[in-house]
Amino acid sequence: MSEYGVMNDTTSVRMERVLPGAIDDVWEYLTDSDKRSTWLAAGVMDLQVGGKADLTFDFRRLTSETTPERFLPYESGHRQSGHITQCEPPHLLSFTWNEKNGHASEVRFELKSQGTKTLLILTHSRLPNRQEMINVSGGWHTHLGILEDRLSNHAPRLFWATFLKMESEYQKRIPDFS
Repeated sequence: MSEYGVMNDTTSVRMERVLPGAIDDVWEYLTDSDKRSTWLAAGVMDLQVGGKADLTFDFRRLTSETTPERFLPYESGHRQSGHITQCEPPHLLSFTWNEKNGHASEVRFELKSQGTKTLLILTHSRLPNRQEMINVSGGWHTHLGILEDRLSNHAPRLFWATFLKMESEYQKRIPDFS
């Protein structure tokens, strides 16, 4: 299995990771604000269809690196709101992503137990264009790497160095479909 995301179509990307830890542990890292803040973003998730899925990003918590200038507006306290579209603990969580921009995409996490490990399948769909697909692919690749580090009890990898490398890699991997 490749760690790289693949395009399902011109509006969605899919990533798979086999993560260390039981399915319930991985579910907690998806749904518990404190645990989620160590690899993605804090925020309320009302785990029922129609419930809130609010995310507040604090990249200073994820890394000690200097934030690249183009991302300074998102460095700390960047909030985005969505709603839960599917919730079947501990196997499925889906929610809208960034509703305020007028074109909400959707993030779907599927979890499957594999003995002492968990297969996580992430699909980010309804992406409006190639540039957004490159951005979210690099972001998810980096965030999922940090999640794997957390579940392995390793020091988390550097966020911005990893993201910039992955953004460049996805720029090459995702074809121009415009």
